[in-house]
Amino acid sequence: MQLFYNSEITVETKQITFDKIESKHIVRVLRKQVNDVLKITNGKGFLFDVKIIIASDKKCLAEVINAEEKPKPWNYYLHIAIAPTKNNDRIEWFLEKATEIGIDEITPIICSNSERRIVKLERFEKIIQSAMKQSLKFTLPKLNEPIKLNDFLKQDIDGQVCIAHCEEQEKTLLQSVVKPSEKTTILIGPEGDFSSEEIKNCLAKNMTPISLGESRLRTETAALVAVNTVSFINQ
Repeated sequence: MQLFYNSEITVETKQITFDKIESKHIVRVLRKQVNDVLKITNGKGFLFDVKIIIASDKKCLAEVINAEEKPKPWNYYLHIAIAPTKNNDRIEWFLEKATEIGIDEITPIICSNSERRIVKLERFEKIIQSAMKQSLKFTLPKLNEPIKLNDFLKQDIDGQVCIAHCEEQEKTLLQSVVKPSEKTTILIGPEGDFSSEEIKNCLAKNMTPISLGESRLRTETAALVAVNTVSFINQ
C-alpha cells in the first residue's frame, strides 16, 4: 500500500487538492491516472480512499470515496521526553524507529549537559510522518516544542512518570514497573546524563528511577529500548 498523509482531510471532506510537489510525485513518479484510487491518512486514526479526477502534475485533484476509522494497534499511551543528541542522525533514527514500533508523544528536553540545544522541529516532523506512512500506521505521534527540563517539571503529567539515568542508586527494571494500558512518560537524558541536581528534582516529583539493563546505552538506544519494552509489555 502506498500511503499518503494530509492532516486537513476529515470525514466531511469531499475533494482534496494535492500541492505541486505531491501532484508531481503522484502523476510523474507513480504514474497515476484519472480514476486511480489513492490511500490517505490524516494521522488522527482515519484511512481515506480518494479517486483521482484530475491527473495534473501541477494540481492533482481527487474525490473522497470512502473513510474508515483505524484505531491504533497498541493499547497504551507512551510519551518519551528525550534530550536531543549532538549528532542529529542519532535522534532522527530514534524518531523513525519509535514511530514504526508505536509511540504517542515526543518532547525534546534541554538539560544541563545537553550538547544540542537547537532543534529543527520541521525536519523531525517530516521524519515522523515518513515513518508513519512507511509502517502503515494511521496515528501520527505528537511532537512537542523543545522545553528546558526545569520547565518540563513544572507541568502536570498524567499517569506513570519514570526517569532513566546512570547514577549509582536504587532503580527498578522498566519491565517491572510498566502498568499495561496506562499512560507512561519516560525521561531520557543527554550523552552526559542528567546532572545530580536534575535527578534530585525529578525524584522530588515522585518519578520512578528505572534501569534499562546492565549495559550503558547511548541516548537514542536507551529511548528505543524503552519504547520496545513498553510495547512488549502491552502485547
